[in-house]
Amino acid sequence: MKKLWIILLSFITIFGLAACGSSESGGSGSTDEGASGDEQLTIGISLPSATHGWMGALIDSAEKQAKALKESEGIDYVMTNAEDPNTQANDVDDLIAQEVDVIVMLPIESAALSPVGQKIKDAGIPLVIVDRELENDAATVVVKGDNEGIGVNAGKYFVEQLNGEGKIVEITGPPSSVTEQRGSGFKEAVASESGMEIIASQSGDFSTEKSLEVMQNILQANPEIDAVFTQDDGMALGVLQAIKEAGRTDIQFVTGAGGAKGVFEDIQNDGLMKATFLYSPTMVEDAVKIAGDIAKGEEPAEAMVVKEATQVTKENVDEYYDPESKF
Repeated sequence: MKKLWIILLSFITIFGLAACGSSESGGSGSTDEGASGDEQLTIGISLPSATHGWMGALIDSAEKQAKALKESEGIDYVMTNAEDPNTQANDVDDLIAQEVDVIVMLPIESAALSPVGQKIKDAGIPLVIVDRELENDAATVVVKGDNEGIGVNAGKYFVEQLNGEGKIVEITGPPSSVTEQRGSGFKEAVASESGMEIIASQSGDFSTEKSLEVMQNILQANPEIDAVFTQDDGMALGVLQAIKEAGRTDIQFVTGAGGAKGVFEDIQNDGLMKATFLYSPTMVEDAVKIAGDIAKGEEPAEAMVVKEATQVTKENVDEYYDPESKF
């Protein structure tokens, strides 16, 4: 009887240990780990502040896509917004310290943030750059619009509309690859005609308010202007306001870049805005999707993703106009 009781106790002990082992295994599976047992994946997103409409729309698009990835794939995200390059550099340092799996970054300034990009690469973190390129090879993938194409297409439009002869004003963005590429493309196109002259070129910092101020000064200094090339739709709206307030009738047209609702409406209403070239803020959605794939261990299909710089004029503006757009 005593021997039977010992055997029974042995069985109870064995089954008890097995049950405990089963419970611990289930507990580890209920932590913030994926179905494969990997640790929680996280994307770090470093963007400028919403200083103008295009950037505000881009920030909204980035968060929308990041939330969708979190819901569908369980990939978490951390988003930061900075007003200047130094703040953005500090934001990125924080993301590196948090050991995020991938970083998506739109550099406020190309030159200033290039060393930051290198720091990300040195930390072994894949980097997806949006819009403004770095001056080194730190990026794993670059997602951007066709900046040079915007400049070239705008320049061809100016040559065509002015019949190869005119006095032109250029309103540029702040120092970045975007500004350089749009400007060089435009100058390359108009240089084909000896009668085309850029009489003023100043930065509007991608700001409607700054561009209004800059254009007011240019109007005072130049009694004769045929057309204005702006590198951004938000800046174009400031330029339009300055021209209207000055009562100038010599300027034949203004062009922009981006695809802002206000610009589309001016084109529709036969205003001074005659053309813009698409550079959609939704490009960041592609960047976040790519970052999600990289976080999961997938190799990117391509290192450079370029969105087409479609020309929008009176003839096709209705195809792109969205009255509900935030941009």
